[in-house]
Amino acid sequence: MSLLELDGVKVHFPIKKGLFVDRTVGHVYAVDGVSLSVEAGQTYGLVGESGCGKTTLGRAVLRLVDVTDGGVRFDGTDLAQLPDEEMRKFRRKLQMVFQDPMGSLNPRQNIESILAEGMAAHGIGGSREERRETIRAILAKVGLPADALSRYPHEFSGGQRQRIGIARALVLEPDVIICDEPVSALDVSIQAQVINLLEELQESLGLTYLVIAHDLAVVRHISDVIGVMYLGSLVEEAPSDALYAEPRHPYTRALMSAVPVPDPEVEDRRERILLTGDLPSPAAPPAGCRFHTRCPWKQETLCATDRPALADMGDGHKVACHYAAEIAAGTLPMTRATGIEAVTGTDPADVVDAAPASDAPVEPPVVPPGTTAPAKDPA
Repeated sequence: MSLLELDGVKVHFPIKKGLFVDRTVGHVYAVDGVSLSVEAGQTYGLVGESGCGKTTLGRAVLRLVDVTDGGVRFDGTDLAQLPDEEMRKFRRKLQMVFQDPMGSLNPRQNIESILAEGMAAHGIGGSREERRETIRAILAKVGLPADALSRYPHEFSGGQRQRIGIARALVLEPDVIICDEPVSALDVSIQAQVINLLEELQESLGLTYLVIAHDLAVVRHISDVIGVMYLGSLVEEAPSDALYAEPRHPYTRALMSAVPVPDPEVEDRRERILLTGDLPSPAAPPAGCRFHTRCPWKQETLCATDRPALADMGDGHKVACHYAAEIAAGTLPMTRATGIEAVTGTDPADVVDAAPASDAPVEPPVVPPGTTAPAKDPA
């Protein structure tokens, strides 16, 4: 049994309307039937474009937002069914590192107060001095000096504040840490330091991570297994190396093609997939496959009517696509353009036809009667 299991998790937010009496006129389907499992000591990376439901799913695991349907089992206990008081005790074992290090820290509290607050709430440490010693040890682990205890969040850099956020999670000795975009607000040089720190802490403390990010390079570096989300659903899941070597879902292929390659020759030769249209609204998701409105391989059958299940194609590589095998084999022709015309809505042939050939004769300008032609520019 996995340490953390999600079974058909749904998070729907009601849309209210009314002047005097609120009535529900619809729902935002932020997360709509996600199932995944995270083994102990593993790092699971969750990727997808903004608005796909990654952060909402992470918050649903901690019950920071209510789970509409489905199960969230941690070490065999269904967290979605726990009463509030029991769930509060369980939160010691599941902690979160938030995206904005400054917004997640109380500016009116010093670092000792921020880190000791959770320890006091969960009864960790018998006295203030014991808690202070524990905090000093954790600060040393995350690379912060002991004199940071009396300082306030605004006195630190962005990277240091994120280290404080990691320390706040570690003082409660959790089993699972959910990292929501842990490095997206940091400089590139600081990102590498924080990622390396997370890996070192995982090895020394035996931690399990659920890393939520949109940076594919960061996810590849730190993750053992990667799940790709699109419009509230999981469309592909595979070991990290397998996913990057051979993405099989059309959406994942488009994501991977957007990652720049430092070699200019390879960059010029590689396939680039540009998607048609915009991301549909999660308040009115398309029927059938959620991606069929933008998919370059959309077919007349199944895609618009039947929602594909996440099926194992071998070696733990799961794909939610009716035609994944045919696309991988190259036997399914594209039905939509994937070049610049996919974005501009123009036919490349029209653009070529409209431009005159360089060696074509240029017609002289028409001069109205009674006027003289302008002199040619000697340049």
